[in-house]
Amino acid sequence: MQKPTVLTGIQPTGVPTLGNFLGFFKPALSFQASHTAYYFVVDHHAITVRQEPAALRAQTLEVAAWYLAAGLNPTQATLFVQSHVPAHVELGWIMTTFTQMGELERMTQFKDKSKQHAANINAGLFNYPVLQAADIFLYHATEVPVGEDQRQHVELCRDIALRFNGIYGPILTVPKHTLPPYGARVRDLQDPTKKMSKSRPELGCVLLSDS
Repeated sequence: MQKPTVLTGIQPTGVPTLGNFLGFFKPALSFQASHTAYYFVVDHHAITVRQEPAALRAQTLEVAAWYLAAGLNPTQATLFVQSHVPAHVELGWIMTTFTQMGELERMTQFKDKSKQHAANINAGLFNYPVLQAADIFLYHATEVPVGEDQRQHVELCRDIALRFNGIYGPILTVPKHTLPPYGARVRDLQDPTKKMSKSRPELGCVLLSDS
């Protein structure tokens, strides 16, 4: 019996937090034995915010190491870097032609990131969910473990797949999101209206590298 396929990734934008471990690593890695599992470092997504190239390269390898430290077994699952597979951006471009501007304008994460990075509201930030959809489609993922803040993106991914398949037939797998049993939105310890974020370590974060 064919195993269901799961795909999930994390950006190399800093040291992962306790929130990342509880809400991402721990539940995502639980799929290794029961699913065909793909885990990746999403470095293309990271450059929607300005990055220092050498630091980004180093952090990409560090995040791969954090996957292994958190329990990823390379004999059970596939671990890779997004930019090492050119098909991600190639399919991403195709999927932009099946995505409506109004759909992207409704994405709450785009609105939030635009406020945080008002001097750099770029087209990549706007199209972020389309590349995320392409990531999912490439591996025919049936399940996508996400935090609460990414649920809307997976719902858009489903809409894109249904739109594409309505024209060309059942080519793209329509995925479903899965939320972890706990830790879907671990709160910042200084500002509990926000989630604990590795991109804002100066706030109330517990980093996995902390003693």
